[in-house]
Amino acid sequence: MQELQELLKTKDYIKSNFKLSKTQHLLMSAKINGVEGNFILDTGASNTCVDFEFEEFFKLKAQTSKHKIAGAGAIGMHSKLSEYNIIRIGRWEGYQMDIVLFDLSHVNEALAFAKLKPVHGIIGADVLLEGKAIIDYENRNLYLKKQDVSKRNLLLF
Repeated sequence: MQELQELLKTKDYIKSNFKLSKTQHLLMSAKINGVEGNFILDTGASNTCVDFEFEEFFKLKAQTSKHKIAGAGAIGMHSKLSEYNIIRIGRWEGYQMDIVLFDLSHVNEALAFAKLKPVHGIIGADVLLEGKAIIDYENRNLYLKKQDVSKRNLLLF
């Protein structure tokens, strides 16, 4: 796997680690708007999400969404949307990222039942697609391609 790591480094990929829980969830830390939190890395989640409870904690400016969402065994849930956020995973940064806020208590209840720590949210496919993600499950590494700095500059205006 050292060869994979070296090849991806030459292609401007940044390596981050994740942990595999006893429930087979991929757990990792990430920062949203400079604030660190605990997240599930979920290839099946279409969007990156944060629990309503942490809207202020992550400095999110969210608007109520008229769309109802579904996920993790629940449907028809109310949501909010926060636009233009910075997500940092290790040394990788994603700019102008949307974050969906909704009630993740059912997720954390399931984690608590398995005696695992709660999470602040879920890193979804939007981040994985933006970062052209490569997941090395065996070595528990996530590789994300370095972002174009010009996208970051748009946040300054």
